[in-house]
Parts: sequence; structure tokens; C-alpha cells
Amino acid sequence: MAINSVSYASSALGQAVLNINNQLTNLSTQLATGEKSTTYAGMGVNEGFAIAARSQLASISAFTDTMTNITTNIGVANTALQALVNIGTTVQTSANSASQTLGSNGQTIGQQTAMSQLSSMLGILNTQSGDRYLFSGSAINTPSVASLDTILNGTSSQAGLKQVTAERLQADLGTGTPPTGRLVISTPPSTPTAVNVAEDVAGSPFGLKLNSVSSTLTGATVSGPAGSPAAISVDLGATNPNPGDQVSFTFNLPDGTTQSIQLTASSANPPPAGSFAIGANSTATAANLNAALTTAIGTVANTSLVAASAVEAGNDFFGSDGAATGAVVNNHATPPAPVTGATALSGVSGTNSLASSFAAGDTITVNGTPITFVASGATGNELNVTDSVQTLLTKIDSISGTTTPSTISGGVVTLQSNDGAPLTVSSSNSAAFAALGFSGGTATATLPPLRVSGSPLGSATSLVSGTPANTVSWYTGNPGPTSSARASSTALVDQSVTVQYGIQADEPAIRSQVQALAVYAAFTASPTGTNSAAQISALSSRITQNLTPQPGQQTIQDIQTDMATAQTTIQDAGARQAQSQSMLQNIVNTTETVSTDQVASEILALQNSLQASYQTTSMLSQLTLTKYLPVG
Repeated sequence: MAINSVSYASSALGQAVLNINNQLTNLSTQLATGEKSTTYAGMGVNEGFAIAARSQLASISAFTDTMTNITTNIGVANTALQALVNIGTTVQTSANSASQTLGSNGQTIGQQTAMSQLSSMLGILNTQSGDRYLFSGSAINTPSVASLDTILNGTSSQAGLKQVTAERLQADLGTGTPPTGRLVISTPPSTPTAVNVAEDVAGSPFGLKLNSVSSTLTGATVSGPAGSPAAISVDLGATNPNPGDQVSFTFNLPDGTTQSIQLTASSANPPPAGSFAIGANSTATAANLNAALTTAIGTVANTSLVAASAVEAGNDFFGSDGAATGAVVNNHATPPAPVTGATALSGVSGTNSLASSFAAGDTITVNGTPITFVASGATGNELNVTDSVQTLLTKIDSISGTTTPSTISGGVVTLQSNDGAPLTVSSSNSAAFAALGFSGGTATATLPPLRVSGSPLGSATSLVSGTPANTVSWYTGNPGPTSSARASSTALVDQSVTVQYGIQADEPAIRSQVQALAVYAAFTASPTGTNSAAQISALSSRITQNLTPQPGQQTIQDIQTDMATAQTTIQDAGARQAQSQSMLQNIVNTTETVSTDQVASEILALQNSLQASYQTTSMLSQLTLTKYLPVG
């Protein structure tokens, strides 16, 4: 009989020991790595959820990196914006309270402060966060503004602010000696008792414009402004005024401010300042009034107008509202009646209407959007042919979106557009459009930077858009409407949350401050000039006003608020993602990781089992058949 040996490896005990060894190996790997398995298959049935959770965790990590970068950029931007606020306050205080005494360089201490602060402001506007220019909108690799020297002095081929200001001043003062701000003061030969004041050219943007006239002069007839170009008439008639009688004129200046002149009839010889002598008769008195008015207007031209011209030159250079202007002539021969806002668009005989009428079916197209004339019942982008010119202007403004209303004044229609926004208006009825002062059938707004057009400058009647070849562009960041400045830099910070955090140096709040500082810093006056102190005083008051936030206008604090809103959005997204991250990580941990304490306990238990198995195996290995055979 044969007796076969027992195979340990194939025995139940041997298999148990091998299983324990395998378990110990796996548990040792888990203890070393903290992972359940080195393969997806070993992770269990929930590994699919863990893989999806890992994908979401990777997205959250990317969003976190984005939010960290944006938060840094916003923090730097807010610091820069606050510095801009402080600069504006410093210059405003300086302009409002500093001495108006001119130094040998033709500037006050306040202006020198403005120059220093402007240099700082331009440096701040070229701030970088990492490799990103913060105030250039989407042009993150480009500085936002030109250098101080380039902006003020230009280049060899491009005009800077100082040249634009000098050209504008010549156009505003006119060619007269002494200058009278483009106003023509005369006594008609046919009416020697009258004094007339008229604008030199209808529709010209330059010089003083007539606003109103009032009088207490005994026996005088005062009329205007009326006609095209607008004119005012003061006719003393046959009666001399009494001492103390007054006549007052109010003028519009180029920057939108007004200036009044009041002259008082006087029997003193010589008459005191601000008065005119009562002559032997009304003809002599009219001559005295003419002379006094000429002197008074000359003073305004050499003081307030100089300051207003500098401010308006700043508007031209840095970016004022675009405008398309048409000069309207009188449309009725008997009696003459200039076009006003109440003028009817139809040509109905005997009424205050256009000389050439619009008819049903005609169109006026504004930036590609047509306005259609109908006989009656106008709705939407329609106008009744019986509507007024003012109704037409309002309709045009609603389409162009301008925040500066179009106007008609002194027989001149001015269509407005917002900063940098193009405006093109045309009509299918060129004759009726020409009756509004727009010849050629199309009106196009000139866009900044603007330059005086024509030579000599003192006789110029229009502005023309400067070109990159002949005029400095102070803003060098991305072009485009400033209303979309925030949208010029956007980032996705959550699956459905986008943050807009772009800033452009040409936004109204920033641009207006740069403009005010530059105009103030660039202006010089003769240290010994008779009118220099008054020029500086007039300019300083305008700079103070222009640095004061106005209702409805953007402020730098508004930009800071937008940045704060972006930060809040980021913080809210981060908080939501932190909660999601915790839950997703828990899914991953539950599925893929192990408790080292638990694994250690399991290893200890297996080691005990293995030791017991080895002891049992040892005991069994000592057993032989002879131990079971009987002795003898």
C-alpha cells in the first residue's frame, strides 16, 4: 500500500496562510499610500462617483486660481483708484484756495501743483499688476496713457494739448483788435440811435454767443437774440436814458458757462467803470453805449473767454461729445421767422414751418435706423409731418442714445452724440434736410480729438476731427465705448458666474480728472499782463467746479463700487465652492482612501491570525505516521 504525502500549499491551512499574506500585503500598501487600491478596479463600485467628483474638484481649483488673480488685480486697482481720488482732492483744494499770484514762469503755485499731480496720475494709470496694465481695458499689454510730455507738448508731427489750446483761443477770440470774441458791435447808419451786437457766423462753435438782453433804459427798444446769425438790438429812440437806467447782456461761453455785462447810464464825466455817458442826444448816447459795450465785451473776451476757451480746448483734445451742426436760415420772407424748436416739419403755407417740407413716406436715418414720416398717428420710429423740429430732435436723440440733448438755438440745429460715439444722420428728402441747415443730405458728427478747421484761425467756423498723424491720442488702451469698460475684462469664476472687472482710463470720471489737471497745468499767462490775474482766477474757478462731482455723472467712487461688487461676487462664488469642495472631497475620500488607524488594527489582527496559523502549521509539520503506529 502506498502512502502519499500531504501538499501544504494545496491544503486548506496553506490557502488560509496565503490569503492572510495577501491581505497583509494589501493592507501594508494601503497604510503606506492611504489609498484603498492602486487600481480603479480595486476602489469599489463607487469609483465612478469619485472620478466625477475629482473632475469637479479640478474645476473648482481652476476657478480658485482665477479668483485669486482677479482679487489681486482688483486690490491693486482699488489702491490706484483711491490715489486718483486723493489727487483730485489735492488739486481742487489748491485751485480753490491757492494764491493767484503768477510766478516768472506764468503759472501759480496751484498750477505747479497740478503739473506734479498730473504726472503722478498718469503714472498710476499705467499701473501693472503682474504683466497686466489695469487701466487699458482689454489691451492688457499696452500702457493706458501717453507720457506727460507727449500729452502736453505733442511730438514733432502731432499736436499736443498746448497747441490745440492755442489754436482754439485764436478761433474763439477772433481777428479783431482788441478781440471781441467773434461778436460784431455796430451802430447802423440808418439807425444812429441803435447799438447792435451780432454773432459773426451762424453755426460757428467759436467765441461768445448771445444768450439774452434786458433793459430799464427809458424809451429804449430792446430785441433779440434773433435771426441767423443771432443778433441783439438796443435802440434808444429819440429819448435819452435817465441816470441809473441799465442794460444787461448775457453771453454763452464755449465751455457752457455764461457771463453777464451790465452797463449803467451815467451823467458823470468821465463815467465810472461799468457805465456809459449820457450824451447831448440819443445818437451821442448810443455812440457812448457802443464804446462802453465794446470795452466791456473786450474785457470778457480777454478774461473769462480765455479761460473758457482753454477748458473747451480740453474737451476737444480729451474727448467731448461729438456734434453735427447745421445753420438754418430764415425760412419766411414776410415776416422773417427763424426756425425754432416749435417750427413745424411740414411746409404748410402761412405757418411757422420749414421752407421745404417733409412729406409722408420721407425718412431720416440715424446711425442706420430710419425714422419714417406719416400723415398722422405716428408710433415707434415714426413722426407726423405736422410734428415740430424739437420732436424730431428728441426722436433722433432716442435713437443715438446721447446723454447730451440735441438743440436748436439762434437758428442753428446741433445734433449731439456721446463720447467717441459715431453719429451719421441722412434723409431721403435732401431739400427738407437742407432747410434744417444740413446741406448734402448727410450730417456726420466730428469725433475727438478735434482741431480748428481753416485758416486764418481767427476766422475759422468749424472743427474737424484730428488724425493719428497730426494729433496726439492721450489714451492708448483699447478703443471702444466707455459704457462697456467693465466688460473689457471678464472671467468665469463659477460654472455660470462671470465677473466683469475691466477699467479704462478714458472712462468719463477718470478722463474728466486728467483733463482738468492737464488744462490747468498747461495754461500760462503773462506775469505782467493786465488781465492775467483775472484769466487765472476764471480758470481756477472752472477747474474747481470741474473737479466737483456732478449729479448724474460718473465718479471714480462709482468705479470703486463696481470693483467692490466684483469682489463680493467672487467671495460669494468662493464660499459656495468651498462647501461643494468639502462634499466632493468627502465622496473621493470615502471611495478611495482608508483610515490608517483602522488599517493598522486590521494588520495587527491578521498578524495574530498568521502567527496562529504558522504555529498550527509547525505543529502539524511534526506529525508522522509512525506516531500513530502501535509499538512492537
